[in-house]
Amino acid sequence: MPEIKPVNLENWRELAKLKVREDQKNFVAQNVYSIAEAQFGADYEGHWDLYPFGIYDGEEPVGFLMYGYNFPHPRTQAFIIRLMVDENQQGRGYGRFGMEKMLEIFRADSRIRSVGISYEPENEVAKGLYARLGFVETGEMQDGEMLAVLKLR
Repeated sequence: MPEIKPVNLENWRELAKLKVREDQKNFVAQNVYSIAEAQFGADYEGHWDLYPFGIYDGEEPVGFLMYGYNFPHPRTQAFIIRLMVDENQQGRGYGRFGMEKMLEIFRADSRIRSVGISYEPENEVAKGLYARLGFVETGEMQDGEMLAVLKLR
């Protein structure tokens, strides 16, 4: 059964080696960039603390995810920053597992009323997955990506 593990000194290099297919490279930042970004947080309508994780099947890294918190934010208190599955592991449910795991974490925290996610408008696979999980496009773009929100409370 898959699980998520925090990025740490022992696993960051193996997670940095994961990559998406060539035709998906413009959809997501490289994991090494995300791991570095997590050290400093992100500033967009306030400061976001970032939390990176590897998606594992047993001891094998198969994907990467990262989310952020900004509890005082008026619209979204949690944001899914990254989700990727290695090119050799796609189509096995790891992306959906990662999304469901993050949503489980968010639902357990009463401070989170809404969750945001953004994605390239032409990424139809991501758009479909997020819609099936209840995310609704706002019609707004954020840094050239479509913004969608899931209301939890």
